[in-house]
Amino acid sequence: MQSRMKHPVFIVPEAFQALQALGTATEHGGVPKSTRELIHFRASQINSCSACLDMHAKMMRKSGETGERLFALSAWRESPLFTAAERAALALTESVTRLSDKDDAVPDAVWEEAARHYDEVGLASLLLTISTINVWNRLNVATRQVPGQAG
Repeated sequence: MQSRMKHPVFIVPEAFQALQALGTATEHGGVPKSTRELIHFRASQINSCSACLDMHAKMMRKSGETGERLFALSAWRESPLFTAAERAALALTESVTRLSDKDDAVPDAVWEEAARHYDEVGLASLLLTISTINVWNRLNVATRQVPGQAG
């Protein structure tokens, strides 16, 4: 596999800085790092972003995430391995990532469950985390970035 072009954020460095800053900002919203990483991985699964899946799997394993939870993530609804707060974040991730799949893209029940576990700052952090990984996924998939290779 070969990428179609150098990664866009290396062509427009200001974009790299902006996306990095956005990612850093989400670290201060009260959402645990492990939950943010689950969001990154799940959205990347949905978007078929092999570059992000490779990178985030390595990062998650290095941070102590179990292989069992990584393997179960695509079936998180049927797995007992995720907390209620993680489930709420994952449901929100799926809804926001798949906006065009349903008439009611983010159903009230999904939103209300997330709001039970996260305050307004946490919800903002979740939405920014989900949106940011979706940007990375779209850039990587469109340009066919190769896992394990930067640029």
